[in-house]
Amino acid sequence: MSTESTIAAENRREPWFRRLPVVSHFNKSVGLQRGMLVTGLILTAIFLLTAVFAPLIAPYGFAQISDADGGFPAQQAPGGKHLLGTTVGGYDVFSRVVWGAQTAAMVIVVAVIMSIFIGVILGLVSGYIGGWLDRILVVIADAVYAFPSLLVAIVMAIVISGGRSSLWGGILAAAISITVVFIPQYFRVIRAETIRLKAEPFVESAKVVGASNVRIMTRHIYRNATRTLPLIFTLNASEAILTLAGLGFLGFGIEPTSAAEWGFDLNKALSDTTSGIWWTGVFPGLAIVLTVVGLTLVGESINDLNDPRLRGRKKASGKAGTNIAGSNAAGPGPASAAPTAEVSTS
Repeated sequence: MSTESTIAAENRREPWFRRLPVVSHFNKSVGLQRGMLVTGLILTAIFLLTAVFAPLIAPYGFAQISDADGGFPAQQAPGGKHLLGTTVGGYDVFSRVVWGAQTAAMVIVVAVIMSIFIGVILGLVSGYIGGWLDRILVVIADAVYAFPSLLVAIVMAIVISGGRSSLWGGILAAAISITVVFIPQYFRVIRAETIRLKAEPFVESAKVVGASNVRIMTRHIYRNATRTLPLIFTLNASEAILTLAGLGFLGFGIEPTSAAEWGFDLNKALSDTTSGIWWTGVFPGLAIVLTVVGLTLVGESINDLNDPRLRGRKKASGKAGTNIAGSNAAGPGPASAAPTAEVSTS
């Protein structure tokens, strides 16, 4: 039995939860690769938990500048009841960073879901039908790559809300621009898989029994063509955060009274750096860096572990360790030479 057949048989015997994208990749990872994946998962989990439980974690609202004791002092150093200090406007930095995670998560969900929905449909139709429709969609996808995502985001922000966005205005401005730029990525991946799969025997069998094109695309090709989407999702999620931060930094983001946004806080912190006030810019910037690094590590680790040669090396190393241990236990002599020869041959 070949190595690929053995791996496929083992995968079929595993429980369903061990075959989930991230879980299965964790089980296949070893050494430094596992460390990178775990680090990315921890950073991503912290980001998601902060976004979900922001109302419970943040001590104040994102636009709150006073409490029962009176107004917050401006540009107060970290410490006391303001753990990370305050901004020039009197906002609590820690609360703004926590609420900013929620805003970033909402942009990722809206933008990437829209990109996947449109890109997958166009890729299935283009790859399966082919002809003039396929050529036109491919040309359009190539042309979209000429437009930087941040430039499209600025245009969308101006069109949607005149450059100064409310919460949903800013989210839609960033989401639409990211959707326009990311659709070609999903389109190309799904199109290539569809072209490969439509020549497979199971698709030909479905045609013979009279299945319609819609049924073949949705029931037979779709499930097999979307296995690489988790990888693209993680990489595009980090790009979505950077695009939103870029909008806010350039002054086209969300108003501070509508929502917290890391890029806007960095923009307001520029004037503080010359006065030695570092905390208003360090903590929002650190949140962007750690979140993007976490998502990127997860995406790159999944990309590396999708290589079947890595799985083969792990299986081979496991067999080598077993055979070497067995040969050492058997002691020196001709009886221990056979396992060693078997390892070198594999």
